[in-house]
This record gives sequence, C-alpha cells and structure tokens, in this order.
Amino acid sequence: MISALDLHEVSIVPIPSHPGARITTAKAANAGASSNELELKLSEANAVLAPDFAALETKIGAVAETVKTFGGVTERLDKMEARLNRPANDNTHADNDNVAGPERKAFTGYLRSGRAEVVEAKALRVSTDPSAGYFAPTEFSAEFVRDLIEFSPIRSVASVKQTSQPSVTLGKRTGVTNAKWKGENQESESSDPAFGQLEVPTKEINTYVDISNQLLQDSAADVEGEVRLALAEDFGAKEGSAFVNGDGNLQPKGFMKSDAIAFSLNGHATVLSADALISLLYALPAVYRNAGVWMLNGTTLATIRKIKDLQNNYLWQPGLQAGQPETILGRPVVESIDMPDVASGSFPIIYGNFAGYRILDRIDLSVLANPYLLATTGMTRFHATRRVGGDVIQPRAFRKLKMATA
Repeated sequence: MISALDLHEVSIVPIPSHPGARITTAKAANAGASSNELELKLSEANAVLAPDFAALETKIGAVAETVKTFGGVTERLDKMEARLNRPANDNTHADNDNVAGPERKAFTGYLRSGRAEVVEAKALRVSTDPSAGYFAPTEFSAEFVRDLIEFSPIRSVASVKQTSQPSVTLGKRTGVTNAKWKGENQESESSDPAFGQLEVPTKEINTYVDISNQLLQDSAADVEGEVRLALAEDFGAKEGSAFVNGDGNLQPKGFMKSDAIAFSLNGHATVLSADALISLLYALPAVYRNAGVWMLNGTTLATIRKIKDLQNNYLWQPGLQAGQPETILGRPVVESIDMPDVASGSFPIIYGNFAGYRILDRIDLSVLANPYLLATTGMTRFHATRRVGGDVIQPRAFRKLKMATA
C-alpha cells in the first residue's frame, strides 16, 4: 500500500505566463531515463520557445511607443480645447500664448512712446472686388427710372370720335334761309340755304423696335412692358403736337395752322396787352365764348400772371377750391407745351370752344411682336402703329391772338 505520494507536473505551452520563464528541471515517471536525455529535451524546448519570446518583446515595445505618442496627442488636444474655451475678447495669438495680438502691441507702443502707431492693418473693402467686394453685390431693382413725357392735352377739351373708315366726311351748312317780313296778302319768297362737305382724313404714325430674345428671356425687369410704355408716351406726344401745329399733309391738321380761324392783334411785338386779351375774348360770339377755354404754354402763362388791370388787380385768378381751374378773365386755362412763345409775329394764345376741333381715332396704338422676321439673329421686332386724324370743323368757335411784327 502507498502511504504517501508527491505529484510533479510539467506543462509546456507556446506562450508562457512570463517571457523569462525557462524549464530548469523535469522529473518523469520514467525514473529510468537518464539526466542527459532530460537536459537534451529541455534545451530543444527552450530553442523552440526562444523566437516567440523575442517577437513578443518587440511587439510589446512597439505598443509602449504608441502609448507614449497617444499621450502627446492627448496633451495637444487639451491645449486646443483650452484655447477654444477662452473668452471672446482674448487678444492672444492663436498658435502661441506668449504672443500678443495687434491691439495689445499698439497699446504697449502707446504706453512706451506716447504715439498710437498701427502695427498691422488688414481690411476687407467693398470698393475693391478682390478684397471681398465680390461678396457685397449691388441690389438690382426691377423699377425703371424714366422722365415724365409732357404733351398737349388736346383730347381733354376736343371732340373725339371713333371711325372704322380711312376718313370721315361731314356735311357742312354754309348758309341760312332768307326769311323776310311781309305785309298782308304779300307773296313770300323762297330761300336757298347753301351746303357743303368737310372731310377729315386719318393719318398714320408708326415705328418699330428690335429687342434681343435673350434680353426678353433673362432680364429681371419687364423689358417688353417698358418698351410698350415708351411707345405710348412717344405716340401721345407726337399726336398732341400734330393737333396743335400739324400741317395736314402727313399729319392731322392742327388748329393753329387753320387759316379759317380769325385773330385779334396784340399791338406790341413782345409785350402782352391786357386790353388785347379782353378784346379777343369778346370778339367771339357768346354761344362759343361762354363755353371756351384759353390755351397757351407755360412761358406765356407766367407772363400773363404778372399782368394787372387799372385797379392793380391780377388778371389771373387762382382756383380757390379743389377741382376748380385757374382762370384768366373768368375763363379756364389749359396749358399746352406745343403752343408758341411770345415773339414778334407769333400766335401765342388761342381762345375758343374746343368742341369745334374734331379728333378721329381709326386704330388705337397697336404693338405687334414679330419673333420670326429676325429669328436667325436672335431678335424680336415690335411694330407700333397708330392711325388718327384731326381738323377744325367750326372755325368760328376759335380766335387767336397775334403779336405785332417788329
């Protein structure tokens, strides 16, 4: 019977618990084995394990170096976080805590020398495109800046009619019947009133405008609408001028060009006479005078406002109530830019009932867009046309003032 037993175990593993571990002794159950054989086996085992120990030591050293590097990165991150957490008015340099900002340098120089000198000046400017001017673009407004077009407001006082024909012929009575007073049983006599005709033809005014298709497509403003407005203003000014001074050939016949309208003499070449204005007013028959208006330009109007009667009262009377026009000798005034100025031999003023001037509208302003005519050049042509006529149909409703010839 075995009363006592000592058990010894030897384990050989690829990676021991400590790189310096070595097998020093081994006892086998085979007690008969020689010590030389055991030592041989131990040396063989140590030879196998030695390379693994060397590689493991190399890896451990590399890991240690990496850990040291991480320590440096962590330290730099801590410093950067500290800088970012500083107050906004910190003037220290971003890379070196010991370097002062330009403000601190300037203040330090002022304390030392008593002069405030610019240490460093860097600025962004709107006036220079490379210095950030590109980032401050101007605002583009779709609004157009335009001058107001002034034209004679003849339509506001004249007789305006529509027509579908190239001209209108008006019947005109040139004479009246000849009635006579007769006694009892006297035979009456016949009368032959005279009649005639007056033709008012329509005239045409036109033009065209070419606009780039890219401008029409890409412009931020309404270019086409602005062109139409410009055409309307131009045509309005041109027809207003023709109603006053048109020669009747290619233009409507203007009332200032009508030889059938009588005139009163002023008596002076350059100085308007108040007496001449009174004479002109009452030279018209009452049926026309009581519905008449004065027409003259602004320069002449300014001259008349300075004229006084014998009691030192101005002939010009301003309107005292809203909607009431200014008057000369109690009659309204219409200002027309196309009337002539006061000058030797001119007719600066006309008075009358302007229902005696007929305006005929054949075609209102027509603007047609033609995108095909200039399609190969990338342009669109806008054709504008207006057909209108005008003439004096009642010359006795008007009277002009003529300046004397110097």
